[in-house]
Amino acid sequence: MNFKLIADVSKSLLLARWKQTLVAAIGVTFGITMFITLLSFMSGLNDMLDGLILNRTPHIRLYNEIQASEQQPVDLYPAYKNHHNFVRSVKPKDELLQIHNSAPIIDALKKDSRVFGVAPKITAQVFYNVGSIDLTGVINGIDVEEENRLFFFSTYVTAGNYIDLKNTPNSIVLGKGAAVNA
Repeated sequence: MNFKLIADVSKSLLLARWKQTLVAAIGVTFGITMFITLLSFMSGLNDMLDGLILNRTPHIRLYNEIQASEQQPVDLYPAYKNHHNFVRSVKPKDELLQIHNSAPIIDALKKDSRVFGVAPKITAQVFYNVGSIDLTGVINGIDVEEENRLFFFSTYVTAGNYIDLKNTPNSIVLGKGAAVNA
């Protein structure tokens, strides 16, 4: 192949329509720039979502599921004993929601080499007053050091030190919504 001839033909064609060549070059440059920008943005967004979702929530959550009672009140009524009863509002069992024998379960999980860590949590529904308005809320009781080690809890605390929750009895951290109204 004669590369000198190919280069001369290419140069003459590019310079013959130099305005069209310039527009095409600017278009290709803009397209490549936008591709790199969007790729960088999506990579950063993916890292941020991984940090917010995967690193801040448990991968496995153990809880005591609310189950329906074996014998519903309609079954106790003799007139409907041999009938098919369809109950739309099923009465749950009369048992506590806590996990039974939680201490041995936690010990077994801590000994398992596949488990990175265990952060026990106690949750309770609460009501509180802001002036004349009653609001609902959730209280979470946590093991502060494990919560920070596994879920980077300290990054949520904007004022004060997170370890004060462990060192000070009956201490709380207010969420932004409750703190603004307090």
